[in-house]
Amino acid sequence: MKISQNQPRIIVVGSCSLDLVLNVQSIPQKNNTVIAKKVETYFGGKGANEAVAVARLGASAYLVSCVGMDPNGQQIMRNLVDENVNAGHVFETDLEPTGTAFVTSEKTGNSIVVVPSANYCLGTKHIDLVDKYFQTCDMVLLQLEIPMDVVEYTVNLAKKYNKKVGLYAAPAFLLSNKIVNLLDFIIVKNNELKTVFGEDFSDEVLKKYPNKLFIRDDNNSTTYFNGVEMKYQNSPSEDLQYRMGMGDAFTAGFAVALCHGNSIENCVDFGNTVSQFATKKCGAQDSLPYLKDLK
Repeated sequence: MKISQNQPRIIVVGSCSLDLVLNVQSIPQKNNTVIAKKVETYFGGKGANEAVAVARLGASAYLVSCVGMDPNGQQIMRNLVDENVNAGHVFETDLEPTGTAFVTSEKTGNSIVVVPSANYCLGTKHIDLVDKYFQTCDMVLLQLEIPMDVVEYTVNLAKKYNKKVGLYAAPAFLLSNKIVNLLDFIIVKNNELKTVFGEDFSDEVLKKYPNKLFIRDDNNSTTYFNGVEMKYQNSPSEDLQYRMGMGDAFTAGFAVALCHGNSIENCVDFGNTVSQFATKKCGAQDSLPYLKDLK
């Protein structure tokens, strides 16, 4: 993969949270009770995860988000600054506490419950306050842990200035055709395709969006249609010890590679590599690699 001399400027509009991770032998089913080996707290939120990831990969990262006026919010703000993320437009609200996520984690996967709280206080008025940054950025990244009207407003603003826009469609919600058509790339989990597009025949959906729709699975593999054939790319087989935040890591890697002018195939490979690296440690942000780690 090539790295140009220019430092990409990437705006991430999304969520901040604290992740409470329960480590268990198996994820409980309905009416079950299990014992957790321990509980750990990490910085999270898909927006913050992606902002930290692109910053570690050498981009100039700007996060637009919302936290509560509480100790958790202050911790998140300090961490973002420590991670070289521009947090000047992470807004504080006294209407809700800082968002949290409750993660039940075992070796083969996670079960996650997100409490958006302050993240749902992010509004279109906040996006208007960062209009000037949209004019000069290279790319805008979004996820779906903030209100959908803010997502749609942000996409329209970015396209007003002819900027690339990428969406990691998680947690899954149905997307309008208008928004899908405006996006430059969309990343979806393979078991959530029907929720996002209303269809679960992946080949048929993929062929509608060549080099635009990328379907991810739990084994760190990515499938897409390049306009001629279906492509299936994965990283070298390794034990995926921790699977939390893999999609955020892939999205960040793909976005940075695209900003540097790489081919779609190379962008997917780099995204897979970043995601693979992120499985080595627990914690969606703690595990993210720096660019130097991948050389």
